[in-house]
Amino acid sequence: MTVPSPYADRLSRLPVERHEVEVRGAITAYWEYGSPTDSGAPDERPTIIAVHGFRGDHHGLESVLAFLPEAHVIAPDLPGFGESAPSTGHTYDLDEYAAWLTEFAATVAPAAIILGHSFGSIVTAAAVAAGLDTPQLILINPIGAPALEGPKGLMTRLAVLYYAMGARLPEKAGTALLRNRVIVRIMSITMAKTKDPELRRFIHDQHDTYFSLFADRDVLKDAFVASVSHDVREFAPKIPVPTLLIAAQRDDITPIEAERELADRFDDAELVEIAHVGHLIHYETPAEAAGAIRRFLRIPVARGR
Repeated sequence: MTVPSPYADRLSRLPVERHEVEVRGAITAYWEYGSPTDSGAPDERPTIIAVHGFRGDHHGLESVLAFLPEAHVIAPDLPGFGESAPSTGHTYDLDEYAAWLTEFAATVAPAAIILGHSFGSIVTAAAVAAGLDTPQLILINPIGAPALEGPKGLMTRLAVLYYAMGARLPEKAGTALLRNRVIVRIMSITMAKTKDPELRRFIHDQHDTYFSLFADRDVLKDAFVASVSHDVREFAPKIPVPTLLIAAQRDDITPIEAERELADRFDDAELVEIAHVGHLIHYETPAEAAGAIRRFLRIPVARGR
């Protein structure tokens, strides 16, 4: 990372520790933000497991965590991304990701609140629908409709061709295509909505730095197929816990009308809409997202933060 985060000062106040744990035959790296207790708070902080989106790693959600110092957050890298290794011989379809999350949560933080962003919203929704024990579910930029039917359906179809080419070319050439910095920048420009030049530089630098840290092209291909083959709608009716949806009014992947319809599929869901932002709520409006989470969980604002 070469561009300073606009949220660096807030994030620097959070204690952060890196850990590793074996899950389903491979090492999962995860980061712990804050601590379960605070000497200035009479009660334990809520523990949240935060699952990042496609191609990213735990860094993507740090901006939201910077505005949520009242919580104890555990942020893993998905298997095969960032610093987490994939399991040999596993196909990372959605069932495998859901099984990984269920085992990870049971091992590291049983009964924690579950949060997922973008592709992480599909993984977390699938896991909770299948029985992952959690009191509440939080979905940021939830994938609430098939990606191929979104406002940028053509772009998604081009992405399908791109990932297919990356999988079919000779390994070296295919991996180079999938890590191509120009294509990563085009993805970043397409998703960013802010007009703030410093924030745009930060967003592009985040994608340049972390979007190509996948283990190999097979892991990336599996994750992409899972991301475009499923959406939260298929799991919503099976989710038994209160759910918060934080949606963007200018999201090019799931239009806001689809997010409103998605909310009606849950037995107990609250929808918070954020204006003037697209699929990068976690970078462009992290304070608003953290505020919605705080209200949903009924967390008092920490003094002096």
